[in-house]
Amino acid sequence: MPDQDENAGQESESTERSARWGAARGRQADPADGASSRGDESTARGQRPEQRRTGGAQRSDRSRSGGGRSGAAPDRSREARGGSGARDSRQGGRPTGAGGARDGRASGHAPRAGRGEERPERRDRGPRSWELNAPGRASDRPRVREPELPDEITGKELDRQVWTQLRTLSKENAQGVARHLVAAAHFLDEDPDLALEHAEHAAKRAGRVPAVREALGLVRYRRREFSDALREFRTARRLSGSNHLIAYMVDCERGLGRADRALELASSADAKNLAEADNIELAIVVSGVRRDLGQADAAVMGLRIPALQRATNQPWAARLFYAYADALLATGDEDGARTWFTKAMEADTDDETDAAERLGVGSDIEMTDLLDGSDGEDEAGSSEDSGGRDEEPGKPHS
Repeated sequence: MPDQDENAGQESESTERSARWGAARGRQADPADGASSRGDESTARGQRPEQRRTGGAQRSDRSRSGGGRSGAAPDRSREARGGSGARDSRQGGRPTGAGGARDGRASGHAPRAGRGEERPERRDRGPRSWELNAPGRASDRPRVREPELPDEITGKELDRQVWTQLRTLSKENAQGVARHLVAAAHFLDEDPDLALEHAEHAAKRAGRVPAVREALGLVRYRRREFSDALREFRTARRLSGSNHLIAYMVDCERGLGRADRALELASSADAKNLAEADNIELAIVVSGVRRDLGQADAAVMGLRIPALQRATNQPWAARLFYAYADALLATGDEDGARTWFTKAMEADTDDETDAAERLGVGSDIEMTDLLDGSDGEDEAGSSEDSGGRDEEPGKPHS
């Protein structure tokens, strides 16, 4: 009997130790809560099994109590704060009452209409852009006035290369642009403002055509609007990929007082392979830049090129003679300047220079030339010829 009592005591003690061990392990043996495997996993992660076992209950309590914590935590629901802002599905899901955060009377805005309620019509808004009476519609915008074109200008006067570029336009648009380009060139001398209107109108209708942007740049160049002209020349150069406008661009930089940038552009790689006429124009401009910088000898040397000796009546001959005479005059060589001004006047059939004015109408040189060619004509005949020169100054000798 004592042995049986001793064995029963040992079993009781073992059972008691097992119960205490199960309580210490978070009641893993309790199958009702289904947390046996979760307890092992959370223990391995360093978390208490009670946190995972009671987390769902806490979240459930928190949702039921409006965000408050279980236990002794204060109740933070809308009703606990004294407001009646609980959402009511019957009123469109919007909070009502004085404590509602979305109440229009509290926020200063008119309360929004709920679901199923008709929204009030707003009468203070302006017309939408897609409405017919919208002020910004294209039909209501004032059209740009097209400059009037003379009937004698047909557009066929344009160079064939320009017409080739205009083929990218519709036939009607190309014809109109061509007429405006011709008109811009026609009015450039007598009415520069009207010429600018025609050139700008052509650019608005064909802004991606290089010849059109070049024409606008030339008009602005003749008006001494060098900054705008330079912008147009750069655009035309980018569209065409051609460098034939470099001389004009260098002269624009010179006109803007940027001599260093002008010389840099003139000596760039793009200026090395120009056509003969463009290369001569560039030499003339660079000579002028040198004179502006006080480098008169460099201005003369820059124009002593082979074209100077073989020039006669080429389109660039008069300008080359005139520039060389100007350079000589800057060095103090008045006799040499007079000689080359005379050559410029004789080659200038289009009145591109003022060589005759620089020499002076009725000067000794002109009178000597006229007398030498008279071959024994009487004084009356000579006086008639000289009188004709006075009436039309600047015309070359026959």
